[in-house]
Amino acid sequence: MRRRARVRFLDIRPLRSSQSFRDLWIGTFASQLGGQIANVAVLAQVWDLTGSPVGTGAIGLATGLPMVLFGLLGGTLADTFDRRAVVRATTAGQLLAAAGLCAQALAHNRNVLLLLALVAMGTTCSALGAPARRTFPVRLLPDHQVAAGLALTNVSFQASMLAGPAVAGLIIARWELPAAYATQVVAAAVSVLAVIRLPAMRPEGGATGGGRRRPERGGWRIVLRRPTLWGSMATDLSATLLAMPIALFPLVNETRFGGNPQTLGLFLSAVAVGGITAGLLSGTVTRWRRGGLVQLAAAAVWGLALACFGLAGPLWLALGCLAVAGAADTVSVVTRSALVQLETPDAYRGRVSSVEHVIGVAGPELGNFRGGLLASATSASFSLVFGGLSAVVAIAAVTLTNAPLRAYRTPPATAKPTTHDHEVADAAAAAR
Repeated sequence: MRRRARVRFLDIRPLRSSQSFRDLWIGTFASQLGGQIANVAVLAQVWDLTGSPVGTGAIGLATGLPMVLFGLLGGTLADTFDRRAVVRATTAGQLLAAAGLCAQALAHNRNVLLLLALVAMGTTCSALGAPARRTFPVRLLPDHQVAAGLALTNVSFQASMLAGPAVAGLIIARWELPAAYATQVVAAAVSVLAVIRLPAMRPEGGATGGGRRRPERGGWRIVLRRPTLWGSMATDLSATLLAMPIALFPLVNETRFGGNPQTLGLFLSAVAVGGITAGLLSGTVTRWRRGGLVQLAAAAVWGLALACFGLAGPLWLALGCLAVAGAADTVSVVTRSALVQLETPDAYRGRVSSVEHVIGVAGPELGNFRGGLLASATSASFSLVFGGLSAVVAIAAVTLTNAPLRAYRTPPATAKPTTHDHEVADAAAAAR
């Protein structure tokens, strides 16, 4: 009975079985928490400097454009050089950008362009390193623990989303902006120390002299050649492009709940609470081997939950629908990420991860734009219901036309040497 109870909760085996993964997880969580705190500080500072929604909207350009422009380049770097070296360099760049933000706050900077340039610098470094960082769990963990490792990473992200803004508000209220940016500097330093401790992770297959290899194909071509990959990413794109609800929250709050800002905050919190709850109870899901079907089902539940949110009258029902959507999103993201990493040969993981990263960034932003346009022509309720049901139809089409994704199974729980094991073996061989 106790074993069954443990299985239902978060699977922490990756933290126990791999010191390298544990270092990575701690560093990633520190970076995510510091990033959330800095996001609030940047938003507050830009509003103070401009007093304009156009100014705060420019933050989206300073973060979104580098993600899209440099994400694919990051994939090529990850498949050309030692991935640990790529992440070390880009994480160090993020630390420098964080230090720059802290310095400009201490100097009482009044130039919003300088502030946005530093934000863009940090985001560029993040985009260049993200594809390589995404490949780490599958190299550090046995195949049957990859999904659990990704669930742990997702839980840390959801926790940073819940705690980060609240901590930032407290820090800014008591010690002002420089202290918030200084907190990000400390978090970035922790992240740098974590990746320094990781073992080398050169791309497997086709390496040339000096540990480099020349990528022969782009990530998009590799994805389109494998039905499991394009099906998984098409499922995610269908869910976000057709049903993303965030841009509609202010309108729903205004027309249905009186425009109370606390209610608007509850909408965002409900999604995060659903996500972190699903993560904490993900032990059973990450052990299911039918990852393709799990992702398809979870994405469909996301669409249905948001369609119900569009029709919900009482506040408690609306928040419940958003919590269900957040939980379904977490399950879908974890299973998709595991499938993509396990189905991609290591020599191509950087480029495929960069495609996944771009879809993960562009899909929600375009989905919010689509939802806003449709709502302006009709209503928020219509946009939510139509978008949610359209996502379900698109996901059903992927399910019916992609048999390999439906049949996909995670590799069985067999021993697989991790990167750390290979490093130990290499050292022993050298000693002999």
